[in-house]
Amino acid sequence: MEYFLLFIGFACMITGIIGSFLPVLPGPPISWIGILLLYLTPNVTPNYWILGITLVIALMIAILDYVIPAKGTKRFGGSKYGIWGTNIGLIVGLLTPIPFGFIIGPFAGALIGELIYDKKDHNRALKAATGSLIGFLASTFMKFVISIVYLGLFFVIVWRNWEIYF
Repeated sequence: MEYFLLFIGFACMITGIIGSFLPVLPGPPISWIGILLLYLTPNVTPNYWILGITLVIALMIAILDYVIPAKGTKRFGGSKYGIWGTNIGLIVGLLTPIPFGFIIGPFAGALIGELIYDKKDHNRALKAATGSLIGFLASTFMKFVISIVYLGLFFVIVWRNWEIYF
């Protein structure tokens, strides 16, 4: 049972890291499940503080993943049309079968939203769409860093309980 939970937990860690780059998969929450599975092994003493703190961080990151691109649009001068366009573009980009649709979608959505708001000001629309792209890249980087930290925590827990597994 210990090896099964260890293997599935490690698979969740790798899936969480991959999910940091693919918006379809929530990277940090999947990585947190890997830590949870590790603590569910029969001979590992659970640390509820670590589980609680990492859960709160994973949930906050999952929420911020949808907020940051919209805030990036607003920060770069976008209107509510651009923010809605970013959110709609993210969903459409995820559902379309084009490569990198999850990157192109928010950018195109913000651009289209801003052009609907003001057809004459193309520079402002492009600036807001660039803000959306920067926000998306920032949230992706943040998810990747948290997933790598969780992987490191996973290895620390395994190392401390080395005699149980090996």
